[in-house]
Amino acid sequence: MTVKELIELTGARDMTPDAPKDREVTCGYSCDLLSWVMAHGKAGMAWITVQTHMNVIAVASLMEMAAVIIPEDIEMEEATLEKARDEEICVLQSGKTAYELCALMAQAGLPGTPREA
Repeated sequence: MTVKELIELTGARDMTPDAPKDREVTCGYSCDLLSWVMAHGKAGMAWITVQTHMNVIAVASLMEMAAVIIPEDIEMEEATLEKARDEEICVLQSGKTAYELCALMAQAGLPGTPREA
């Protein structure tokens, strides 16, 4: 699934229209603890978080994520969105809960983050 297809699936609003939408989304993840996401994040991930500060974009960029999804119509600060635009990180905003977003992605066949043995 591409970021463009993820947007269509979730009905999310694209907060960074110039970021590439052809990136492959390889898995989904929902977590709000940045250190945990840094330990478990993967390239191509669609990350759902209620966090909206600058460090979210830093983690997403470091992990080469496909997109960050902010649930429940939570607003992201403009400075953070500007950083996302600079880093070409796609930020999506949705009125759906994190649970609803995860359910949609799972129903569409997108796996969760692979666990390492």
